[in-house]
Amino acid sequence: MHADIVDLRQFYHSRLGRFAEQSITMALSSLWAKLPEERLVGLGYAVPYLERFRADTERTFAFMPAGQGAVNWPVAELSSTALIFDEELPLPDASIDRVLMVHALEFAENPRETMKELWRVLAPGGRLVIVVPNRRGVWARMEHTPFGSGRPYSRGQLTALLRETNFTPGASADALFFPPSKLKTVLKLRRGFERIGRSLWPMFSGVIIVEAQKRLYQGLPVAARASRRVFVPVLAPRGVPTTRETAPDKLR
Repeated sequence: MHADIVDLRQFYHSRLGRFAEQSITMALSSLWAKLPEERLVGLGYAVPYLERFRADTERTFAFMPAGQGAVNWPVAELSSTALIFDEELPLPDASIDRVLMVHALEFAENPRETMKELWRVLAPGGRLVIVVPNRRGVWARMEHTPFGSGRPYSRGQLTALLRETNFTPGASADALFFPPSKLKTVLKLRRGFERIGRSLWPMFSGVIIVEAQKRLYQGLPVAARASRRVFVPVLAPRGVPTTRETAPDKLR
């Protein structure tokens, strides 16, 4: 079950959410410096992190799963948001250079199908970065943050999934070493927790961040697949039923 879009927005507008965003953004910056003239897709709820990269990209999209819900992004600009089903992305083959997954993989109904779909839309040499809750970390055990929902991963599980779906794992990083506390006294010490945690307990980070590259020398089998989802627009006009439509059959 996906985290709700309202809960995600509220978390990132909170004090704890802003500090979590800073920690993860710093880790992401160590993997991706700039993306000059590349096409970037954020999958899940990656909006807080897309701002860091979109200035250099050719174009940036925010794909949000239907089970989560969507919000307009960027604010006060033409929307680059799309409501999607993560096993059937509305993109042609090999059309995207980079994908950033945040609050996505841990909620995927079928992680392997989702990864295969990302392999399809990524261009040759395309790169993917996945941010997932660490099953050994404290954040995965606390339900008052989005990182406490869904299925957490170990580094070995994430690496195995990437290799099974024809990705080559590369550089990795960790973030969220400070406890997910709302107390101001604890949050004031977050920089010290982050610094010490990277040295003394790296395996207990709140999230694992792994970059992977699309592997080309081994293709994926092509199989026809019927969609298992039917989306009905919430605001689709339905009209008022006529008398004939509502009358019992015996009166027609």
